[in-house]
Amino acid sequence: MSHSKSVAIVTMSPSQVPYAMHLAAAEGWNPGLHDATSFHAADPEGFLMAELEGEPVGCISAVSYPGGFGFIGLYIVEPEFRGRGIGRALWRQAMQRLNGVNIGLDGVVAMQEAYARSGFKLAYRNIRYAASHLPSPGPLPAGVRLVPAAEVPFEDLRAYDRRFFPADREAFLRKWIRQPSGWAVAALGADGLQGMGVIRSCREGHKVGPLFADNPEMAKILLLTLASRRNADARVILDVPAVNPAAISLAQEVGMEVIFETARMYTGDPPLVDLEGTFGVTTFELG
Repeated sequence: MSHSKSVAIVTMSPSQVPYAMHLAAAEGWNPGLHDATSFHAADPEGFLMAELEGEPVGCISAVSYPGGFGFIGLYIVEPEFRGRGIGRALWRQAMQRLNGVNIGLDGVVAMQEAYARSGFKLAYRNIRYAASHLPSPGPLPAGVRLVPAAEVPFEDLRAYDRRFFPADREAFLRKWIRQPSGWAVAALGADGLQGMGVIRSCREGHKVGPLFADNPEMAKILLLTLASRRNADARVILDVPAVNPAAISLAQEVGMEVIFETARMYTGDPPLVDLEGTFGVTTFELG
């Protein structure tokens, strides 16, 4: 615990993580309805809260993954308490918690310069696309079948996910593919897994993430299949790495439009992950 005047930075309990989701919703970040459980599973010690005289006034996540990787997100101070050094206290504690590892974040573009002063370097932009009406999924390619991700041997799913993410995230993934009001699907072919995707209900509409696939055709089938499972007119949101031209093309092809973007930044070198197969980022909050 650290103190700044009467501000205390404390580790959130599981029951306090929804407070961070509430602040994120107030900022218009549109978190998933059941994100808190999966987020907390990723690193139970990784969610910090600022308390002013015992009342919560801000939060930050500093999630540590195995193998020297961390991710900062959910960095929010309630508007009426800004300008008092509370954000700085949260930031210091988060950076200290992840000291010595390569740290990633998805920052709003306006904050890029501030993050650069803390040693973060721009890797690429993530672009948020959205659409209310998407085409129906076409027929599956020969030899491919779609199954609920929870029915795939978990070790296979975990290994596939690791191809696209900088670290193993077993605990998070177990929760993420089984969350309420979400649907996780895997594409199986003759050579095993060819893609996986998750759609979840958010405060507004539904987000698809992750969307990982061996090729653009499989990504399209997964995206449209996931989208077909939502309430008819709810918006579908997909966060796309701008460095994957095939992913940008897919979003445009199915009629999605740009609504927002972030700067993916790292303190170290960008991790070696399969960005060509990353058609949708898992979450802006946890990477």
